[in-house]
Amino acid sequence: MHQGTGRGGETRCRDVEPHGARRDRERPPAPEPLPHPVVDNHCHLDIVRDDTSDAVGPGGAPGGTGAATSTERIADALATAAGVGVDRVVQIGCELESAQFTVAEVDRHPGMLGGVAIHPNEAATLGARGELADALAEIERLVDHPRVRVVGETGLDYFRTGEDGRAAQIESFRWHIDLAKRTGLALQIHDRDAHDDVLRILDEEGAPEKTVLHCFSGDMAMARECVERGYHLSFSGTVTFKSAHGLRDALAVTPLENLLVETDAPYLTPTPWRGSTNSPYLVPLTVRAMASTLSTDVTALCRALSDNAERLYGPW
Repeated sequence: MHQGTGRGGETRCRDVEPHGARRDRERPPAPEPLPHPVVDNHCHLDIVRDDTSDAVGPGGAPGGTGAATSTERIADALATAAGVGVDRVVQIGCELESAQFTVAEVDRHPGMLGGVAIHPNEAATLGARGELADALAEIERLVDHPRVRVVGETGLDYFRTGEDGRAAQIESFRWHIDLAKRTGLALQIHDRDAHDDVLRILDEEGAPEKTVLHCFSGDMAMARECVERGYHLSFSGTVTFKSAHGLRDALAVTPLENLLVETDAPYLTPTPWRGSTNSPYLVPLTVRAMASTLSTDVTALCRALSDNAERLYGPW
């Protein structure tokens, strides 16, 4: 998830895409359904972008601020996604409020599993206020829910947090790695401009058996290092961007058994709808782009993506 700083130092989600691209209010049409169902490995369905009414899909019910976390709106989003072959999602809550929301919602939607953590940028903010330890204790309580199958997103973000916040990020990252190992859950990692330190800390701590690089942003060399370590790489709509040659090179050297696909909704909408609100129903655009890069049959890729997710997270 991409975050910015709100009032009073709180971190909140921004309404600006990477590189400052302005968002288009137009809601993309539903793509051609996939031939085999897949999982959106990472989304934030509790978030409604400031410049749009919702992130449901074509014809979805309007959201607005008051409906931003409504069960009905999320049910509409999941139904729209299932209609194009995205029948399961992993909902990520990475601030205390969104983590609590995630735990409340996973019981209401059979197609949704959850992940909870403290986002690295939030960890820096909480650390500066002396509140990080209490927040982590609450995450440890929430992770006991049987439909929470992910510790994440955690990791390092050197793009939005300066040197003064890195110690808290690293402390939090190490704590989440330990939590994933103690619980046997998958670890989802946020890595922004911190590739070397992310891999180093995983090596120092000993990575969990199930480790996922969410919204993978490394190059071909990093992809090979991750595959050698047995990690899974989750590709978002960024892999479809015209300028993302290095990311497609990384995808091309990643075996099918190490791949996942995600939206990071409501952000990182795939081409040709970059700048619009993202939602799980747009995953087919990314899957077909991945299949093209891999020179792989779409059905075979879909089966691998689905099998990999079930192997990591168990049945929905």
